[in-house]
Amino acid sequence: MRAAIYFTPPADHPLTEKAATWLGRDAFEKGATRDQDPEIDPLVAEPARYGFHATLKAPFRLKRDTSIDDLALQLARFALQNTPFDLGYLTINRVGSFFALTPLSPPKSLATLEEAIRTTFEPFRAPLSEAEIERRQPASLSARQRENLERWGYPHVAEDFRFHMTLTGGISEEATANAIENKLLHHFASVLDQPVAIDALTLFVEPEPGAPFEVHTRYPLGNAFQSAE
Repeated sequence: MRAAIYFTPPADHPLTEKAATWLGRDAFEKGATRDQDPEIDPLVAEPARYGFHATLKAPFRLKRDTSIDDLALQLARFALQNTPFDLGYLTINRVGSFFALTPLSPPKSLATLEEAIRTTFEPFRAPLSEAEIERRQPASLSARQRENLERWGYPHVAEDFRFHMTLTGGISEEATANAIENKLLHHFASVLDQPVAIDALTLFVEPEPGAPFEVHTRYPLGNAFQSAE
């Protein structure tokens, strides 16, 4: 089993529902959300497996002396000790070769939260195996990212952290990328004018290697807990 700490809106949030329809899978409900689409399905296979999310602590195997229950309890405590904040509006953006939802104006609170989560939950993470390191293609990373991978198990942390909610896998052909961008803009048009708040942290689990990630529990942040009751 692997665990990950992500941000995702509530299951019934319009953004979550739109993303689940686009990806063809809902990590909350653990099932398909639409009919198969031979054009879109190959492009969303990888993000669909991970579920709609933004990474705050990348997937990791637990150390032998810890359990998912230990991690869940610590995350619940951590969430209560932190306060929600506005993320603002999201936009469709091309990040490298893939498309994602990114904030128009990322607040400084994002970097602060990423650092707090990364350091607080590092004691739960088992060291990467050689195979896990190779899957990250270290030769393609910068020197700092390789150091991050060795120290934190993930290259895109600290200065290299960028909040994004992945919507496609890599797309190499420009014409295909342009067509997919238009589809994404049309599909998400009705929710891009709604601001988003970082109001909870969600524990995702991968029950076995290669299995789809599933929502374990969503923990409201600080006083957002009261409004969730």
